[in-house]
Amino acid sequence: MQKTLRLVALCLVLAASKAFAVEVITNSTDNKSVALVNKDVALVESESAFSFEFNAEQTFAGNGDVQRGSLSVRNFNESDTRVHFILTPRVKIGILRLGVQSERYSFGYSHNAAIPDELHSTNLVLGLDTEFSDSFLIRLEADPGFYGTDFDDFRQGTFNVPVIIGGTYIFNSGFQVVFGIGFDALRKYPALPGGGIRWKFAPQWTLNAVVPTPRLEYTPSESLLLYAGADIRATSYRVEKNFGSLRGNPALNHAAITYEEVRLGAGLEWKLTSAIKLVAEGGFIPFRSFDFHRTNVRYHQDGGAPYGMFALHAAF
Repeated sequence: MQKTLRLVALCLVLAASKAFAVEVITNSTDNKSVALVNKDVALVESESAFSFEFNAEQTFAGNGDVQRGSLSVRNFNESDTRVHFILTPRVKIGILRLGVQSERYSFGYSHNAAIPDELHSTNLVLGLDTEFSDSFLIRLEADPGFYGTDFDDFRQGTFNVPVIIGGTYIFNSGFQVVFGIGFDALRKYPALPGGGIRWKFAPQWTLNAVVPTPRLEYTPSESLLLYAGADIRATSYRVEKNFGSLRGNPALNHAAITYEEVRLGAGLEWKLTSAIKLVAEGGFIPFRSFDFHRTNVRYHQDGGAPYGMFALHAAF
């Protein structure tokens, strides 16, 4: 069962890897439907003279375990904090995406455990949303910055530049296809594809089957959206230069590590205004792993853990 779950999760993670969610918005001024290559950012003129996105998200997970053969790390909790602020000025060729984002995983075990107790990324966002035609939209984005475990260790090895090239093809306002590819030099497989479909098959129901957050959505009112699905996460980092020596395995010094996590849950999005919404979500984490893939050291989940997530999203 564990091997089957690992295979399914790995396939999803490989497809996900900072992939390309999709949403459709109808511009009421000219009734032209446009799609997104990432949630909540469309190729439409902002009503604000100072257009930007702000997202803040906090996740707490209950006690879980990971193991590698006879070795294990038991009964640890998890905290995951994400924040990003991105300016989205419109220019002649599309919409620029210029900003900064940060994410920190903190795990509740000792600092000298066999796996890192913190994983941290802080990076710039340099991107462009543009269109080849009314039906074909694309995103180009680079996220240069720090991907490591200790910000004091910020140097060439912990500097990384993941790149996303994604697109959305709009068949109509009810059906879109999303596709793309992500590049990350720290990953086991540096170049990975991603994509999916978004299908509004009934007035209040949408199948948003796009990794990394495939889900089924129900909209009982204009201000409320209910959903159930998955959240597939995979990010690569580099540990500090003496990480392995402190644990009796020098091969892990400054080694690349990929943290993978799959969440299954349900939640709601409540629009406070047309530009601000609150999100609450809860569920179960059936799979996660810490993979030092270049040294063949990997700790995988041994039993799941519950989680809860709260977020604030704003786009002006």
